[in-house]
Amino acid sequence: MEIRKYEVKDRKNLVALWQEVFPDDPPHNEPNKVIASKVEVDDLIFLAEHKLEIVGACIAGYDGHRGWLYAVAVKPNFRRQGIGASVIQSAEEALRKLGCIKINLQIRSSNSQVQAFYSSIGYLTEERVSMGKRLDADA
Repeated sequence: MEIRKYEVKDRKNLVALWQEVFPDDPPHNEPNKVIASKVEVDDLIFLAEHKLEIVGACIAGYDGHRGWLYAVAVKPNFRRQGIGASVIQSAEEALRKLGCIKINLQIRSSNSQVQAFYSSIGYLTEERVSMGKRLDADA
């Protein structure tokens, strides 16, 4: 397995991965929109590739103050093989090189399996209230 950064040729397969792993995501998380917006800003999309198949992915973000992880996904039949941890480790290293000293992420409170995964790789639950505001026309 190889961990590498996203390339334009990967779009179709990355979209398919995210649609498989996040089938109930809201319309504002549509993968083609997310990819297009992200590549305009930076190149912090990381992929796990096995035999030319995209089996995992992660978006990292850095605002100069904190880093963020988004859309961490591993194909169901490739889970529990260290792929998620590896792709996150690559994102963490890239963020560290940018000067990032803290990374945040958000997961659905009902997703106890994902909470356990992040705990196993060193992430802690922080007492925070997560708030958001939609700025698009269909909010």
